[in-house]
Amino acid sequence: MDSINERQEEQNRKNLSGMEAVEKIRSLIDKSGSCFFVTQAQLNGSHKSRPMAVQKTDEAGNVWFLSAKDSMKNMELEQNKNVTLYFQGSSYSDFLELNGHAVLSYDKEKIKELWDPTVKAWFTEGIDDPRISVIQFIPDSGYYWDNKHGNAIAGIKVLFSAISGKTMDDSIEGDLIL
Repeated sequence: MDSINERQEEQNRKNLSGMEAVEKIRSLIDKSGSCFFVTQAQLNGSHKSRPMAVQKTDEAGNVWFLSAKDSMKNMELEQNKNVTLYFQGSSYSDFLELNGHAVLSYDKEKIKELWDPTVKAWFTEGIDDPRISVIQFIPDSGYYWDNKHGNAIAGIKVLFSAISGKTMDDSIEGDLIL
């Protein structure tokens, strides 16, 4: 039995590295805006996942978050800096997994740069709340699943495939190497 990829006329795999990988990361994160931030708990080796809003993705592909100093997440990062981030930009595309490590800081200038009034819901004393910390996530690898031409074209191709029996998958996926 052959796989769907073997019957695919179009190329649907492309690994990205360097700036091309960073551009893909920034594009997919912009579509999502939030992610599941996954740490590894030291106690039993299990993974702990929580939703997090991205404050910024910089030119190097680093992802920035604001977090409470006294959160379980920060305690876990003190023990194990390895983190995986999962993003989903839509129901059918814009998927991203990033692996890397986190750096915690309490840099007031960075907090001011990343501050958004909506985070006051968690930091009730505002930008000067003493509980605010910064998490810089530095990716080293990842994987993406996307479509090449947008959801409308991808949907048309799926419909045509169903009618014709011919594989016309508009997806593109690959490794991200930073």
